[in-house]
Amino acid sequence: MSSSTLPLLFINLGGEMLYILDQRLRAQNIPADKAKKVMNDIITTMFNKKFLEELFKPQELYSKKALRTVFDRLAHASIMRLNQASMDKLYDLMTMAFKYQVLLCPRPKDILLVSFNHMDAIKDFVKDTPSILSQVDETYQQLIEMYTPLSSGEFQLIRQTLLIFFQDMHIRVSIFLKDKVQNSNGRFVLPTSGPVPYGTQVPGLIRVFSCAGEEVSRLQFTNGGNYTAALREGSFEIFGDRVTKLGTNMYSVSRPVETHMSGTSKNSAQHTKVNTAPNPLAKEELNLLAKLMGGLEVQKTGNADSGFRVNLFATDEEEQEALISRPDELSYGVINIQATKDQQANAELAKIMGEFTESGDQSPCSSSKGDDLLAMMDGL
Repeated sequence: MSSSTLPLLFINLGGEMLYILDQRLRAQNIPADKAKKVMNDIITTMFNKKFLEELFKPQELYSKKALRTVFDRLAHASIMRLNQASMDKLYDLMTMAFKYQVLLCPRPKDILLVSFNHMDAIKDFVKDTPSILSQVDETYQQLIEMYTPLSSGEFQLIRQTLLIFFQDMHIRVSIFLKDKVQNSNGRFVLPTSGPVPYGTQVPGLIRVFSCAGEEVSRLQFTNGGNYTAALREGSFEIFGDRVTKLGTNMYSVSRPVETHMSGTSKNSAQHTKVNTAPNPLAKEELNLLAKLMGGLEVQKTGNADSGFRVNLFATDEEEQEALISRPDELSYGVINIQATKDQQANAELAKIMGEFTESGDQSPCSSSKGDDLLAMMDGL
């Protein structure tokens, strides 16, 4: 497992989330000023300095449930609200889109180009807000300094870590199904055509060399695909042509997007449910998650009337049906982090409770007895 995977996972999933929300805000005809506020608030929260300091520290990936908790809070960082079914669908779309991009990367290093495509789009969302733009540019520089020196082997380890994280997710997405890049069982179809990775040759030729290093013979074979040579390498600078389209906005052309749980996913979830053994790293993970979320600053709406709900389904009835029909095993749930009685020993959790409680009226100084971190893991 690579300890430098989390920032890339967060940036790319966050980018996909912004693409989806931008499309839904337009589809629901949300007033431009409110839509802009939502995007600005979420991006401001994503690129909060304290939050990113925790994010960029070397650490293992969180569990799916823990990461879902972070994005649940992030999606509600503004005046927009999502019901449970819409949040489930949003997270499904985010994860499946990035999984597809990781699978299709010609080289492991191209994951960084995918990340830069997301960052370019995020910069475009806040191009008229200099204060937020400077936050994004600072993170851009951190990404370049942290990842461009890595070797191909290190990028391969990052790619492997991401694929392990996504390996049990087989949610069918209508866009992928219509484009015939996903099968009915939720698994992706890898192409046997197109440009080969930069720095490599089109397959179809075997060259035999002597002990002295001289070429002695050639043998051609049919490669079974329609490959072309890569024209050029994508730019790894802040400004430049990324060449690859992976990581760009696939919702720029408006079309309905549906998700469906495949039979494979349902079966795997049932098998997962049987394994209820406690995770020995769970306590440490929750401590890290608490510290990470402690760096987030979620704005609270002063006027309840200014808020609005976004539905990722065509109708409220479809949303309700999706919530009812979704198996419990496939609902990520949200980790309920509770502040403990000892406020001095748990200042970070107290801060989180003040900023992230869904009710918005619970005080971090509440005298009610809380659970310690180890006891909380029973709810994971």
